[in-house]
Amino acid sequence: MNLREQFETLIEAYNAGSTQIEQLFQELLALSRTLSDEDARHVREQLSEEELVVLDLLTRPGPDLSTAERDEVKKVARQLLVKVRAILTTDWIKTAQSRARVRGAIEETLDEGLPRAYTPDVFKAKAGVLFQHVYEHYGRAA
Repeated sequence: MNLREQFETLIEAYNAGSTQIEQLFQELLALSRTLSDEDARHVREQLSEEELVVLDLLTRPGPDLSTAERDEVKKVARQLLVKVRAILTTDWIKTAQSRARVRGAIEETLDEGLPRAYTPDVFKAKAGVLFQHVYEHYGRAA
């Protein structure tokens, strides 16, 4: 059972009256201790695991970002995955037109949302890295 399912189960038990607040608190503490560092980061950043990968690709290495800029990049990570998933088709990697549509969606999303800290060279590099990631991880997905 993943973290979200476990959390929802605990809340449902509490809402149904079968768990007291102190027991819920202890169970939540126990659940939080089971998280690995990366799981804790994923929860702390309020991103799905896939969104966290995209965030890491956009921010590691640099550029240096303020907290507000980092929040903008998180938003871009969410938007990017939604947009790319919407246009992926079975065997999209087989045609140049489909690959170009995916690359264009990536570049458009980045262009619309990334802060000014992303210079043209950094933008180009990040777009390339993200396309490669999508190609490798969603190459057979529909």
